[in-house]
Amino acid sequence: MNPVLIIANFISLYSLLVLIRCLLTWIPNIDFSSQPFRTLSDVTDPYLNLFRGLIPPLGGMDLSPMVAILALNFLGKFLISALSTAFASYSMYMLG
Repeated sequence: MNPVLIIANFISLYSLLVLIRCLLTWIPNIDFSSQPFRTLSDVTDPYLNLFRGLIPPLGGMDLSPMVAILALNFLGKFLISALSTAFASYSMYMLG
């Protein structure tokens, strides 16, 4: 399988998990220490915590998940662009 597609799919899936995690915080009575919510928290919280320390809440609303998703998407676009260019250059080199 194409490594660029693997990275693109991983970033899309992880962005979706982060979004689901954020949406679930608006639902009362969800216990994030029980399954399957604990697994979701274990997977997404380390990444979200990077941004929670940098961006203070605005009017009581935590904007760090939005910034985290944007950063993940920008990183994904950068990596996909760089890898696509690298693979294209390598292919051209191998062909001729």
